Amino acid sequence: MITTTDQLGNTFQFENIPSRIVSIVPSQTEFLFDIGLDEQIVGITKFCIHPEDKVEDKINVGGTKNLSIENILALKPDLIIANKEENTQAQIDELAKLVPVWISDIYTLDDAYEMMSRLGELFQKQQKTQKIIDGIKSSFAELEVNLKPTHERIAYFIWRNPTMLAGTHTFIDHLLTKIGYYNICQDLPETVGSRYPTILIDEISKLNPDRLFLSSEPFPFNEKHIEELGMMWPLAKVQLVDGEMFSWYGSRLLKSADYFKNLLEIK
Repeated sequence: MITTTDQLGNTFQFENIPSRIVSIVPSQTEFLFDIGLDEQIVGITKFCIHPEDKVEDKINVGGTKNLSIENILALKPDLIIANKEENTQAQIDELAKLVPVWISDIYTLDDAYEMMSRLGELFQKQQKTQKIIDGIKSSFAELEVNLKPTHERIAYFIWRNPTMLAGTHTFIDHLLTKIGYYNICQDLPETVGSRYPTILIDEISKLNPDRLFLSSEPFPFNEKHIEELGMMWPLAKVQLVDGEMFSWYGSRLLKSADYFKNLLEIK
């Protein structure tokens, strides 16, 4: 008997290693492929785009917040792997009545390591999992040795019309802080909401950001938005950033430290 506990404290028991997995979180899907579960993964979301050569043959079960329950159940999964924030509670509750749903809950790198470790143990892929975790830890340790605190005030945009920022108590905020930036959302009043506040342009101006980071996801910011927002904040540097580097908490973190090194212009 195999026993596992997810990050919400739910405990599951399996007679055998789950062999039909539906993964509905892109960063976790990539991790599952990277530890060698190619054959076990039967369903993924339309946003699960990595590894590119492996996801194309898997069944699409909809978006992370707009899942096709019918398509998922048709795959006869023995395990669904989800995330508290990225998936919709009502859909997860509906699925959990019929299929075990293992849910992650991630705010920090340590949470990400714990998620990977627990899933690696469940699928008996401890060696491959530990290699990934050690690689991430090593790359961030090397980055931190060379870090020079910038204390630059960052507005990290995740949506346009309405304008939404990555606020505090989020994985994005954790990584911004870890590499020396100051998230301006720390200065917002509690009434605005802390995690992903919808905010007026005038409110952002009052917080005096030094840089505007325009994330590639979930809203696809592009070059035209640099010019548009640059006109509103002529004293701030406006730049596109790779949202996967800041918000994917699986094996893609192996690439994040080098990305941050280039972002911070560390030689």
